[in-house]
Amino acid sequence: MDIRKVKKLIELLEQSDVSEIEIHEGEESVRISRNGSGSQPMFIPTGLPPGFLPSASPAPAAASTPPAARTARDAPDDVPEENLVRSPMVGTFYRAPSPGSKSFVEEGQAVKMGDTLCIIEAMKILNQIECERAGTVKRILVENGQPVEYHQPIFIIA
Repeated sequence: MDIRKVKKLIELLEQSDVSEIEIHEGEESVRISRNGSGSQPMFIPTGLPPGFLPSASPAPAAASTPPAARTARDAPDDVPEENLVRSPMVGTFYRAPSPGSKSFVEEGQAVKMGDTLCIIEAMKILNQIECERAGTVKRILVENGQPVEYHQPIFIIA
């Protein structure tokens, strides 16, 4: 599907009261959905190849870990707020686009604005989280496949 058509669909969605649209062209299909909070519409490709979606198996027992036990790794006190990348939503954190694939970023890797850092799956929708500034990934604060809360620190980039 032509990216110009997708951009035009996003513009039309932004200008209307429609919250979601799905278009099929042959074997290709695209679903664009407006986020409930009124932010930018999301581009969600459908008809992905098998194995692309992360496993839907429940997260390991870490979800039952008391918050006090996770606090030290989740919210470092000595890190300036501008160096923290926080989760924009509740969901499941994935470091790679599919199981067995290379992670989007590793600790020590230089990143630039717009680079994909991870995916957060929410309600079976994969949301790519992009870097908002250039820097170096100092620490990844969440393990692959773990649940994340809204505004939870997930990366330190300095």
